[in-house]
Amino acid sequence: MTEAGENLFGIALSELGTVLERIDESRIDAACAILAGARKIVTYGCGREALQVKGFAMRLHHLGLPVSVVGDMTTPPLGAGDVFFASSGPGETSTVLTLMRVAREAGAAVLLLTAHADSNAAKLADFTLLIPAQTMADDQGPEKTSVLPMGSVFEGALFVLFEVMVLKLRDLTGVSPEAMRARHTNME
Repeated sequence: MTEAGENLFGIALSELGTVLERIDESRIDAACAILAGARKIVTYGCGREALQVKGFAMRLHHLGLPVSVVGDMTTPPLGAGDVFFASSGPGETSTVLTLMRVAREAGAAVLLLTAHADSNAAKLADFTLLIPAQTMADDQGPEKTSVLPMGSVFEGALFVLFEVMVLKLRDLTGVSPEAMRARHTNME
């Protein structure tokens, strides 16, 4: 409890729960199907979103899916049958917009996670998964909806969403927990 008597953990968890409950589950299932059917998957996110996206890429690898992260030296080129998986909470991140255009020009499908359905990134994506959470684009003044700073609610929702997507993808691909564990690095 804070001095004001607020239970910040309770408030933050409630906010995250509200966001997650508002995500369209049929869109989550569709996103999982897109990923499971991809020839290759390349992921990208900026800032703290990148941390969540990289964690998801790791789990996609554990599932045996062909995944890379933009910026790694081993990231292959994208083409037809591939998926560029990007997160941009505000939907206006210049790097994400540029990489989306590169992926599309190469023939890859673009799967976007964003909080802003009317953003430029959403307009450019082939498939958008909307995460209705506060981001850096709306964290001040009357638009502010969270006790957490900046885009933390969006980023926290990504973590939980990605874990649920891993469970759905595991069922979709038939990969066992043991097979996932066997793909975990021994170089730690």
